[in-house]
Amino acid sequence: MNENFGCKSCNLNDNYGLLYVNECNEGVLGKEYKIKAAPQYQSVQPGMEYLMEPKPIFDNPNYKGSGKLKEKVAIITGGDSGIGRAVAIYFAKEGAKVVIVYYNEHVDAEYTKQYIEALGGECLLISGDLKEADFCKMVAKNTVEKFGHIDILVNNAGVQFQQKKLEDISNEQFDYTMKTNIYSMFYLTKAVLPYMRNGSIINTTSVTTFYGEPELIDYVTSKGAIVGFTRALATNLATKNIRVNAVAPGYFWTALQPSCWMPNKIPTLGADSDMRRCADPYEIAPIYVYLASDDASYTTGQVFHINGGQYKG
Repeated sequence: MNENFGCKSCNLNDNYGLLYVNECNEGVLGKEYKIKAAPQYQSVQPGMEYLMEPKPIFDNPNYKGSGKLKEKVAIITGGDSGIGRAVAIYFAKEGAKVVIVYYNEHVDAEYTKQYIEALGGECLLISGDLKEADFCKMVAKNTVEKFGHIDILVNNAGVQFQQKKLEDISNEQFDYTMKTNIYSMFYLTKAVLPYMRNGSIINTTSVTTFYGEPELIDYVTSKGAIVGFTRALATNLATKNIRVNAVAPGYFWTALQPSCWMPNKIPTLGADSDMRRCADPYEIAPIYVYLASDDASYTTGQVFHINGGQYKG
């Protein structure tokens, strides 16, 4: 069942500094920035992309694959929507067979599968709870039974809940966030490793880890753990020809946003970046392609920042 812990102390009238919107759909927050979406909210996590308005742009039709991942098999958690969907589609364009692991976002997952198949790719959907170690073992087993091997693992699934104060974060919420965001990564990576001889593991962390988002304390904690996990595992697996890297997105227009923030926060997403806007998932997918491919053969233990200049790491 989807969880929603909600913000207990947020002011529904808080405009987050949004002063006005001009005729070009630009808001003013001490500086002009481009508004991606109007206020909106989803009451469950991880959120449903098909309910969003406008819909995220997950594919650039001008992106042409060149066989960088031909015959590779990739597992992508949270691949039903958002960044995960874009990554799955770009991997398919590059020739990979894709396994999408998701919670219960069936409508989004089916759409992504159909999109990949329309491109001529192969896609396997697996639904379940990554917080369960046995389910993670099943994911690895089913992937090998279907495609014969595993070359790429993208640990992308996650949740976040807005709370104004540490005291508002319940023990249940903290536990849920940590288990979803980092325990699942540990369980699935451990389950997949016996089947990987060479390959790439890519973990999704967050820009919030590097500047300390004050209303996402438990989320930032979990994403910080992912950075440590990435660096330590990279060193541990280097001699086995398995590369481990992380991507730290800034504000991207995905279902995670309206299912986390109070509605009036939505128009200001990305306002603090140098580019003064929120990004779409297609704008980050190519870095995952690079890290999954042989182009990154000498790249491991790194964190790649894709945030429009919000943080310069």
